[in-house]
Amino acid sequence: MNIDSIKNGIVIDHIPAGRGMTLYDLLGLGKLDCPVAIIKNANSSAMGKKDIIKIDADIPVNLDIIGYVAPNVTINIIRDGVLCEKRSIGLPKILKNVIRCKNPRCITSTEQELDHVFRLENAEEKIYRCVYCDTKASSDS
Repeated sequence: MNIDSIKNGIVIDHIPAGRGMTLYDLLGLGKLDCPVAIIKNANSSAMGKKDIIKIDADIPVNLDIIGYVAPNVTINIIRDGVLCEKRSIGLPKILKNVIRCKNPRCITSTEQELDHVFRLENAEEKIYRCVYCDTKASSDS
């Protein structure tokens, strides 16, 4: 397998195996007009298997989406072919328009322009609650 190196862009590393495509879809990477590589089930000494996403463009990515789907990933920023910044991502304390409230009585159901905002209640169990109605976010939100 040959995947070219990145001149200017982002590498999302240490994605739990099987979550790479979810991130690809939620980040809207299919709409980009630049090379994007998804490496699935790469061998990892620390994780056993992992996914990796390489984006060959210096674009903004939604760190809240990344943190929600795959906390503990590493974001590598590449400039002029050199790693210039490395960030660890954890669970975001607030999620804004990443997931939707499933409660039909929530104000977000009737007020369509209202942002869907969730706060992290329990980091160990990855529990988020809607700030408007206090409904627990389901894992398939």
